[in-house]
Amino acid sequence: MSTPTKVGAVIITMGNRPDELRALLDSVAKQDGDPVEVVVVGNGSPVPDVTGSIPGVRTVELPENLGIPGGRNVGIEAFGPGGTDVDVLLFLDDDGLLARNDTAELCRQAFAADPELGIISFRIADPETGITQRRHVPRLRASDPMRDSRVTTFLGGANAVRTKVLAEVGGLPEEFFYAHEETDLAWRALDAGWMIDYRSDMVLNHPTTAPSRHAVYHRMVARNRVWLARRNLPAPLVPVYLGVWMLLTLARRPSRPALKAWFGGFKEGWTSPCGPRRPMKWRTVWRLTRLGRPPVI
Repeated sequence: MSTPTKVGAVIITMGNRPDELRALLDSVAKQDGDPVEVVVVGNGSPVPDVTGSIPGVRTVELPENLGIPGGRNVGIEAFGPGGTDVDVLLFLDDDGLLARNDTAELCRQAFAADPELGIISFRIADPETGITQRRHVPRLRASDPMRDSRVTTFLGGANAVRTKVLAEVGGLPEEFFYAHEETDLAWRALDAGWMIDYRSDMVLNHPTTAPSRHAVYHRMVARNRVWLARRNLPAPLVPVYLGVWMLLTLARRPSRPALKAWFGGFKEGWTSPCGPRRPMKWRTVWRLTRLGRPPVI
């Protein structure tokens, strides 16, 4: 397998964070090694006029918001079919900032050293405190964010993907719009034989936020959880997986409005189309289990 050398980056913006976007682009431009080509996708909004003086930046402006996976898929295709004009694609939140200048080079080295490695999940850290939220460590044993490990999913706005993965298993599920699209891609990649690493030395600085700040959060999380199971799990595991997540949701004691939205999304997940069903192999179920996260939780 050839050594990955060409790195691109996809950034989705709603046009409402121009200062943060400029800072992120500056951090990408400062990366060691060959320049990183960047595509900024304006997801239903114009791209802020902060890209002109930074080399290697292209923009795509969409007339409507396609959601996070839809916008990222447009960014992927800007690098050729399936992103094949580059070897590796970084996906970065527009209000994030690469903390180190060697992140792209570390990605090149990691993919070159491990032919089975398909996706890298970066560590997200608050720029003021340096703290990594537990939810940003994509494994069950998340108490030590400085421990690198194989994982079964990745963080959507702070990652690197070998474009051969996208060519083999396809892009992100546009139907999801927001929430769990990364796990859908991760499960398909694992089912195809690729591996996923969490790396604490590849850092995206990002302000600490709560995902529930989005008005659609509870509905989307529940609906897409059902879709994730319907699309990817062997039939006997679908009710087990969703039953466990229902119990976990109730145990967290969400507010009455949040719970109502969650159950509405859960129902919607069963009654609305979710895209193609491609259940993973049972050996992939075993692989997920060995990696510490069986696909029932």
